[in-house]
Amino acid sequence: MNHREKNTHGFFEERPLPAMEVASQMLRRRARRDVLLFGAGALAALVGGGSLLRKKAWLLNKAIRIDDDVAEALYSENRSVPTYTKSQITPLKNNYNGATPDPGYIPGWHLILNGLASGVSVALDIRSLMTRFSIHEQITRLVCVEGWSAIAWWAGVRFDDLIRAYPPMSQAKWALVASSVNLDGSGNPDPYFMSIDLPTARHPQTLLATHFNGQPLTVDHGAPLRLLVPVKLGLKNVKAITKITYSAEAPKDYWAERGYSYYDGI
Repeated sequence: MNHREKNTHGFFEERPLPAMEVASQMLRRRARRDVLLFGAGALAALVGGGSLLRKKAWLLNKAIRIDDDVAEALYSENRSVPTYTKSQITPLKNNYNGATPDPGYIPGWHLILNGLASGVSVALDIRSLMTRFSIHEQITRLVCVEGWSAIAWWAGVRFDDLIRAYPPMSQAKWALVASSVNLDGSGNPDPYFMSIDLPTARHPQTLLATHFNGQPLTVDHGAPLRLLVPVKLGLKNVKAITKITYSAEAPKDYWAERGYSYYDGI
């Protein structure tokens, strides 16, 4: 199996991480702005119609699909989000989609991999992940769809390293990242699942995070393993991952099923 040799030298040493700004980021923001302006103008033009609600829903869905297409077309593995220094770190709140799970699941936790080229499922515990793979650290901004953001110091396994070690089936284009321990606001089981395209999973800044601000993840932040994908909105950053399933077709997606964007890039 092809995987990188473990190298944790300097894992928690403080060293400056230069900020990087990329022209395509500005292009993407302008493209998203133009799509939203187009949608707003088109909706205004439809106000006088007798079937406004139906046309409004169609137009909003169309705008979301156009927005996703623009974001996907502008994606590049060479486009990195800015990185920061430890002096720029800001507080990160617990923002679970629902109630924070009880930590009782952690002792028996395993990451299940399905849809592999081998045709069999693989179960990995956190010790296996941390001893087999190199640990990478980065300080990046987490952007929430609710309008807030925070700069935090993360460390973990690159998703790409996991993919190299356990290759998906040859036709795979997507990964379904799921948490079976997620709860709803009343504390009842509410599995959370998000789709991520494989090019984004392979991005060098996409981590399966194990540490936050120099310490192992707490339950609040998705212990023992969470997805960290800085080129996507925070809702894609699944906490307490329990399963990753690769597929050729776009899988189900928690928020897309509720009428939101599928791609959710920034």
